[in-house]
Parts: sequence; structure tokens; C-alpha cells
Amino acid sequence: MLETGGSARDLVGFVLPESGGLVGSADPARPYVLLDAAGAVVEPVERFFDELQACGRPPATMRSYGMDLLRWWRFLAGWGLEWDRVTRADARDFARWMQVAPKPVRVHWRRRSQGASTLPPARPLVGLPNTVTGRAAPGAMYSARTRVHSEAVLRSFYAFHLDEGTGPIMNPFPEGRDRRRPPGAGRAFRAPSGGRYRPSVPTRLPRRIPDHRFNELFAALKYNRDRALLAFWVSNGARAEELRLILWSGHPDN
Repeated sequence: MLETGGSARDLVGFVLPESGGLVGSADPARPYVLLDAAGAVVEPVERFFDELQACGRPPATMRSYGMDLLRWWRFLAGWGLEWDRVTRADARDFARWMQVAPKPVRVHWRRRSQGASTLPPARPLVGLPNTVTGRAAPGAMYSARTRVHSEAVLRSFYAFHLDEGTGPIMNPFPEGRDRRRPPGAGRAFRAPSGGRYRPSVPTRLPRRIPDHRFNELFAALKYNRDRALLAFWVSNGARAEELRLILWSGHPDN
């Protein structure tokens, strides 16, 4: 086992331990809790979730943040690191690991009882894009957007504890170097947001449904009212989130 901040870690061969978990709670004040390998609540994350809730973040945001924190906590457990003693080199290795190592493959719960030694090594399969929506299938590696979200969550998590005085004296996930004010910059200067280990996200072309699939969907609708609504939504460029909100607010149970 390398010491904290070691630069020769086998990041490609590192296997993320499947310890701990993020579980939902019936308590509205604790929608989600992060558990460590011993099944105990991770108090630093719990305090961070309290801050998110006080800022008006919905439970879905806590779950999204919690998944990134769970991955980080498992990374720490795999290298024997303490969350409040990590260095910038540890955070850098984590960012590198997410870039070069394939995503871990979960073992089905029915096969876990057989023991890990009896299971063949599983390899993630890369599927084809959805033929209707054009959405890409999950790949074997962490996507750039996943790494961006993870970096932002961990940077905000340590920034919160830095302000509270309960974490390291330095944020292991620093802000980008280009955020420094250049010489001679006026008050109107605004540094670009983002952290030093934040990857660049490639420009993604808008997805669209093929014309023949849209015609099939339009013809399958039973009522002219539904066809008129679909034509209206498509013509004004409404996003999927907006359509889902409209449909939910118009449901008779709401």
C-alpha cells in the first residue's frame, strides 16, 4: 500500500471496493444517507446534505451528489485514506483514475453469495446508440460529463467543510489556475468557473428522432387532441423536462 500522495499507484488495475452505499430514508429531513463499509452513517456527508437541503436543493440533487461521494468514499477505502487527511495528489490520482480505468461492474446480488473467487472477471459491454432517440449507450469508461459532475461535487463538498473548519486546511480539489485575475484586469473581469481537475466536455450534437419514427408515433395517437399537442410541442422546441412538467401538472391526481 502506497502512502498518501504516492505517485506510483496502479490506477488502471485498481478495483473500486463495493463497500458502503447510498440509501433512501423515509425521514423527510434525511432523504438520503451515505453509509460506510461498517454500515454507519458518514457524518461529514450528512452535514453536507443538511447544507444542501437548507439551500433548497431537492432530494434528487442529494441522490446525485451522494453517488459521486459514494464513489469517492470507496476510492478512499481502497487506498486506506481518511477523508479529512487527503492531499491534492490524492485528488489528482482520483481524477486520473476516472479517466484511465474502466467503470467497475457490479456483481448481481444472486451471485454474491457464491463468493468473489468463484466469479469470472466481468467486462463491461458497450452497446449501440438508441435507434429512436440517438442517445448513446453507457460506455466502458467514465464519460467526461460524469467526471465533470464528480469534480464539481467533491470540490463543493470540501469547500463546505473548509468554511466550517471541519475538513482539511486546503481543498484537495482546487479551482482552475485560469481563475486568477490577470495583471491590469478591471473590476468587470470574470474568471471562468471550474476546477483544476475539471475535464473539458466535447460539444454534443442535438439528438433527434428519425422522421419515420416520428410519423409512426404521430399515427399511433388515438385522438386528434393528442396529435395537436404533439405538433405544438415539437414546433415550439420544448425540452423533455418541460413536457414532463406539463404532463405531470395536467394529471387528474395533481
